[in-house]
Amino acid sequence: MHPSPVDPVPDDEHARIAASTFRMLSDATRVKILWTLFSEEASVNVLAETVGATPAAVSQHLAKLRLAGLVESRKEGTFAFYRASDSHVRRLLAETLSHAEHVTGAATADDPHSY
Repeated sequence: MHPSPVDPVPDDEHARIAASTFRMLSDATRVKILWTLFSEEASVNVLAETVGATPAAVSQHLAKLRLAGLVESRKEGTFAFYRASDSHVRRLLAETLSHAEHVTGAATADDPHSY
């Protein structure tokens, strides 16, 4: 891991990939799905219950996240189980969620329970 990008100004390809990742994270339901999948592997129905969405909506979000390479799936019989697959995105989400908690006052700068 680099503490900062390798190049002082990103080239077009890297800027496009970064923007695409942010687009995938620009939906609150997808953020909740991804954060859950960083903790545990889950089926569509479990995710739907956990994030408070319908299974159909979760399924659509998972399809987008899978196409973007942010989640992987495996089949077990007739069930599909999903897991988050990118540790860089986990760190990005952790920082963003920590920031959100600080903005709302749910956490303080010295809170030991940050993500």
